Amino acid sequence: MKKIFLLAVLAGGLAFGQTKKVVASDVHWWGYKVAKSEASSHDGTIKVKSGNVVLKGNQVVGGTFVLDMTSINSTDLSGEYQQKLNGHLKNGDFFEVEKYPTGTFKITSVKKNNDKVYNSLVTGNLTVKGKTNPVSFPAKIAVANGAVTIESNKFSFDRQKFDVAYKSTMQDVFVKDDIDMTVKVTAK
Repeated sequence: MKKIFLLAVLAGGLAFGQTKKVVASDVHWWGYKVAKSEASSHDGTIKVKSGNVVLKGNQVVGGTFVLDMTSINSTDLSGEYQQKLNGHLKNGDFFEVEKYPTGTFKITSVKKNNDKVYNSLVTGNLTVKGKTNPVSFPAKIAVANGAVTIESNKFSFDRQKFDVAYKSTMQDVFVKDDIDMTVKVTAK
């Protein structure tokens, strides 16, 4: 009887997948002024507070990641200028982190992509400032030795869809709508 129960538990795990906890992450962002170029951009990082990846066999079939919006940090500046930009990003001008301290990304599908390096297309629902919109990105996914790594190519999304709008008299004239990101997470 114990063997049958154990077999049922193992079979259930294979049918429904297994969940791996995020143990490492690297999320990098780029925001642009006037023109989308390195000369008119700022870039930085944001931390993944928690997350998981769901596998069925050796295939990623789902996952959820919680972004710590209070950790948004500009890495292209230092000192007083960095502090000013970080404060600007965190206040009501952009991300309102006191009101919305976290964001989430929930994987809804993973499909084959026709790129030799980034051979998967990850699609999910990104929620920032209480607004949810679909976002897709090319990624390379590796499953080995009990760990899964998802690493994206650089991708863009429209910040306006999440009400991340510069609240000034110039509105968004000097800030481009595209935010670029790269994401790398490892789960075990």
